[in-house]
Parts: sequence; C-alpha cells; structure tokens
Amino acid sequence: MSHPQVTGPADLVLTGGPVHTVDPARSRATAVAVRGGRIAAVGHDEVHELIGPRTEVVDLAGKLLLPGFQDAHVHPQGAGLELGLCHLADTVDPDEYLRRIKAYAGRHPHVEWITGGGWSLEAFPGGAPTAAALDAIVPDRPVFLPNRDHHGAWVNTRALERAGIDARTPDPTDGRIERDADGNPTGMLQEGAVHLVGRLVPDPTPEEQLAALLRAQTVLHSYGVTAWQDAIIGAYANMTDPAPAYVTAVDRGLLTARVVGALWWDRERGAEQIPELACRREELSRDRFQAATVKIMQDGIAENHTAALLDPYLTGCGCASDNSGISFVEPGELRKYVTELDASGFQVHFHALGDRAVREALDAVEAARTANGWRDTRHHLAHLQVVHPHDIPRFRALGASTNLQMLWAAHEPQMDELTLPFLGTERGARQYPFGDLLRAGATLAAGSDWPVSSPDPLQAIHVAVNRIAPSAPEDTPAFLPEQRLDLGTALAAYTAGSAYVNHLDDITGSITIGKSADLVVLDRDPFAGPPEEIAATRVLQTFVEGQRVHAAQDA
Repeated sequence: MSHPQVTGPADLVLTGGPVHTVDPARSRATAVAVRGGRIAAVGHDEVHELIGPRTEVVDLAGKLLLPGFQDAHVHPQGAGLELGLCHLADTVDPDEYLRRIKAYAGRHPHVEWITGGGWSLEAFPGGAPTAAALDAIVPDRPVFLPNRDHHGAWVNTRALERAGIDARTPDPTDGRIERDADGNPTGMLQEGAVHLVGRLVPDPTPEEQLAALLRAQTVLHSYGVTAWQDAIIGAYANMTDPAPAYVTAVDRGLLTARVVGALWWDRERGAEQIPELACRREELSRDRFQAATVKIMQDGIAENHTAALLDPYLTGCGCASDNSGISFVEPGELRKYVTELDASGFQVHFHALGDRAVREALDAVEAARTANGWRDTRHHLAHLQVVHPHDIPRFRALGASTNLQMLWAAHEPQMDELTLPFLGTERGARQYPFGDLLRAGATLAAGSDWPVSSPDPLQAIHVAVNRIAPSAPEDTPAFLPEQRLDLGTALAAYTAGSAYVNHLDDITGSITIGKSADLVVLDRDPFAGPPEEIAATRVLQTFVEGQRVHAAQDA
C-alpha cells in the first residue's frame, strides 16, 4: 500500500472488495481509503491501518467498487423537463401514448401547449404518427411532442395552424415536413422542420429549468454517473439553453457532478460566431462546470433518412433512392470552422451518424491537425452508426476519440424495421463497429444520449458486451457479434475513456491515489457472473469527492 500524503485516519474506507480500479498498473484491489475527498490508499488489509474512531467504514461484502461513470453525451435538463411534462418514454404502444396525452391534457386544463415527448418511431408505420390522432383527443390546444431522439416531432392541427404550416409551406433546407399525397402536412416534422413549431412553445421559467436539471442530476447519480458532457449548451429546436440553470446550480452549490458543456454551433451561421463562443466559454465556466467544447451536428438519423451517407438510401423495394441524407454543414466550411475552433483551444464534439458525416468530421479534424499541429483539444465523434472501413484507422491516426452510444447496437424494431431495409446488407454490417475501432487503437468513450435512451451505463455496457438488448426475447440473435467488447473495455470506456474526453483524466476516471474519490458501489461483481446478466446489476451507492450523493434504499 502507498499513501504518501496521508497524515491521519481516513474519512472513509471501503473494504471487502473487489475493487476494479480501471488502473492498468493495478487493476484489482479489495480496499480503498479516502481523505479530504481524494483517494488516499488502494490496497488490501493494510488499508485498515487508516481506520480511525471517526472513519466511516463501508463493507462491500463482495460487491464491486468502481470509479464513477462518466456520460460523454447526454442532455440532462431536457430529460428532466420531459419527466415533469407529458412523458411518453418507456412504452412503444401508440394507444398508451394517446391515453397519456389525453390524461395529461385533462390534468392541466389551463396549460397553453401540451408538450413533453419521448415516443418511439417504431410505434408508428414508417415512424410517422399523424395529427389526426392527436386532434381526436386534444382539438382545442396545440400539441408538440418530440420523439425520443429529438430529431422529429409529432404535432396536431392546431399546432400546424399556429405555425402557419400548410401545403404551400416549403421544407426548410435542414429538414422535412411529412405530407400526404396532396401535399398537406400530416403532423410529423423532421429535423429542422421541428423548429417551425418548436420556436412557438413557451420556454420554461428559470426555476423550472433549474428544477429539471437537479431532477436529472438525481437520476444520473442513481445510475452511478458522477460527471458528464452536456451535448448541447444553447437553444436548439425545442430545447431550452441549459446554461443559466448550470450557472445557478454552481452558484448555489447545488451541482454535485462535474460537467463539461458543449456550446451549440449554429449551423445557420459561420465563423463569425467563434469569438462569441469564446466569450461564452469565459462567461460560463466556473468550478464544476466548464464550457470548453463546441457541438457541431453534422447530420441527422438513419431512421428518417437524414443521416449523411456516402451512397443513397434504398427504397422499400431495395432500389437506390435519390436521397443520401443531409450534411448540415458544408464539408469545406466544416474543415475551416474546425481548424479555427481548434486554434482557439476548443474541443469539437461532432454528431456524426452516417458514414459520410463520419468522413467529413474526420476530414475536418485532419485539416485542423495539418494547420495547427497537434493540440490537446481531444475532438470526438458521437454516435458512429455507420463507419466506412477505410475510416476506422483514421481515429487513431488523427487522435479523434469515439463517443459510443452502446445501447443502440442491438436488434430492435427501429433497427430491424426502419434502418436495415434501407441501408442494405453491406452497409448494415458496418454499424456500431466497436470491436473494429478498439482493434484499430481508437480511444473509446461512451455516453447515453439520454433522454433519447436510458441513462443507465450498465444497460449500455450489457449491449456492448452481448450485442443483444437486455429486454430482447430469448431467441434474438446478437447484432454483429464480432463487434463485441469485453466487460473491462466497456467499463473503461464509460469511466477512464469519458474522463479523457472530458479533460478530467488527471483527477477522475480510475481509482488511483491522489484522484478524486468519485466512486460507485454495485450490488454484485458482474465479472463473476455470466455476461447475459450484466444488465441486472444495480447501483447501490454513488460518491463524489467522498461524499455520498446516492444511496439505494437497500444499500
């Protein structure tokens, strides 16, 4: 045991391991001591020497201790707001959606807009619900309900009328209004078209935004998440800028997590916004919140055919269409913007889902490296649903990290019904290539994209290891099983990997002497059980700087 800076008893000792440190030099231990919010010792029985009369001792009783999880791509305030509004997540039953919407409208007769969201594309033919279904239950007020991925919204006729959307309304350049055979809007808005209605929805009050952020923080801590990167700091579509809530939370001492904020890149503007982003970085950054990143959304999603592909989507009959998706930022301009952002010390967090968007993002990182040399900006690409094999080795060569949403790499209705038929066999086999990226030497980080999907890291890790969704029927085949990760690698991505992306690896991400005591106690050791039971693992306790921020009732 080594504890060079310990001059007295520890404040906290967790013992009776196992301890999975995510430290290559010492991967396993059975006891950890904490003093002054820092890890003071890592070892075995000898750590007990630091137990004094006032030391809190936690008996792990064979349960696994880990460094705190870090979510590298999440939207907490939006998730917290949805939880308090018309919440449609956790079901794919369209009749249940209508029941909840009607009940919410009945409970809130004086609310001007019915909003919330979280519904799944798979619940409706072609992923496109209709205004008529909403009109039948809420005819008198506008309804605006983003789907779970926030790349589309379901609206009623009253909302379309408020926005002045009819058969004559042109599609925005970055989106699409779904229409019937006569050109009339049907009630589904895609990508940039969401803003046509979303801009009219009243913003929540500052106190409502703060309450939503703190509600989400409680949820994330309950899943062992001690730090995260908020993937949009700024106003986008129907998402309210969470920056004021973060500032208030820090100033009131309410933010217990460490957060990196990704400032939103307005794709309607150009390089003239970079000085403004630099000013925002200085104005917002304080203590546990650092706005040191810029988020560029380069494409959409595969399910609505807006993810940017190198070759066109297929039609329902298996023929090539005339649609290859949308590159929201012109590739040549993207290279210029990223080069300037990199020179200004910004990290760039790309939304890059299709293989063309991935290539365009990597080309932009390469342009920045060529112009500026290697800087410690740690650019990273999120989602990576389809990656061309030629681009796999470029992640290591360019020092671009992967930001994996592991939970999505499984057979489920959105994959099997709305994606695979329109990608085709060859492209469909290039999805979520976690194993190939690892073997090519890429740095792996991980995030949930909550409220798009569950914020539970253990659910996502289950899929990374098994390539089967936790709730899948027994006969469900693994999705591209050659792309599986082992449990240790998946845990490292959700801890040390995300800490690296967040520039927090000097103080977090592993259980190492001197680092912050950001710790998670699980209810079992998943290494000791079968891989198919990983998702059954629960978080019992979560600590930030040695302070308990979550305890399960049976902990």
